[in-house]
Amino acid sequence: MPTELAIPGLPCRDLDDVLPFYTALGFEVTYRQQRPNPYAAVRRGGIELHFFAVPQFDPADSMGSVVLLVPDTGELHTAFAAGLRAAFGKVPVAGIPRMTRPRRRQGTAAGFTVVDPGGNWLRISRHGDPDEASTSGTSGTGDGGSAGADGSGDRTGPGGRLTRVVATAARQADSHGDESAAIRVLENGLARHADAAPAQRLPALVYLAELRWRTGDPEAAARLLAEVDAVELSADERAALATDLATAAEIRAELDR
Repeated sequence: MPTELAIPGLPCRDLDDVLPFYTALGFEVTYRQQRPNPYAAVRRGGIELHFFAVPQFDPADSMGSVVLLVPDTGELHTAFAAGLRAAFGKVPVAGIPRMTRPRRRQGTAAGFTVVDPGGNWLRISRHGDPDEASTSGTSGTGDGGSAGADGSGDRTGPGGRLTRVVATAARQADSHGDESAAIRVLENGLARHADAAPAQRLPALVYLAELRWRTGDPEAAARLLAEVDAVELSADERAALATDLATAAEIRAELDR
């Protein structure tokens, strides 16, 4: 048992805005009061969050932000997504609330972000990630490195230079909430590396389709998914890109609704 414990107190407009959302994520409401002031606490495993309600509060103006370190970001994301689908019929990816997908983000730890109905950001990373010490950089506005806007400084990884492009875009969209900047990064990177192998281009195309969908441009998202569908993949490439292909399928299902 730790001798010291920090529990963040986060704002919201109404407790009934945030508590159903956190219940869907698998949290238990451990305390709630309406008077003398609306206040509630939730807990899931070792994560405990407290909320106070301010009726005039606008979630879009929230600066609430919490860093959560967990053993397995993929496992937690899967659990969160299942809970959101069961409670609300879908995983929100745009607006407030929303949840991003787990990705490596340039200059920060790999992970994903949840923005709750109060506009508070939960920045979720894997405990012990080698980039964990850089997590504090998520509050900045830079591109997270010296590679340039298209990420051309990195030639490593299965996606070659486009691996860095996607990571840089993820920092902009998923860490900063600047989807427009991320779209520019991806479009510039795809144009610069037009000669990259189709399998290397696919993750960038899928992420760009997701961002176009997030920003209310379903026609552009559909065009990008058609380009994804046209990519010929070997069995090994299909296995390696299973997560990206699943994301593409999910976006396609949302567009077809």
